[in-house]
Amino acid sequence: MDYALQRRSLLASVNAGRTAVKSVCDADPYLLRAAKFHGRPSEVLCPICRKEQLTLVSWVFGDSLGPASGSARTDAELSELESTRVEFSVHVVEVCRSCNWNHLVQSYVAGLPPRPRRKRRAAPG
Repeated sequence: MDYALQRRSLLASVNAGRTAVKSVCDADPYLLRAAKFHGRPSEVLCPICRKEQLTLVSWVFGDSLGPASGSARTDAELSELESTRVEFSVHVVEVCRSCNWNHLVQSYVAGLPPRPRRKRRAAPG
């Protein structure tokens, strides 16, 4: 799912003064650390401060991931998970490490398809 429409609406609200910049530049310190160590640079300039290009952080969620669920992953780690784990969700967040702007930009399902469940046969009789 793409969140571009939500993003545009939020930015329009900020530009019109209906939403405070402080309320959208509120990246958690954990997200900022994840951007530094697990993020990948994007070509998009921060729409708020226009000081630097945004960093994209991929977060993974799913039962098949065990303790890795809810963590940020690099592209290499994501590729590894996609080829070894059953379906899980990926949420991509854009982050500005200068002003702390952050917004969910995309979510999708990755990983191997779930195994079909075996149907139980009724006992004869």
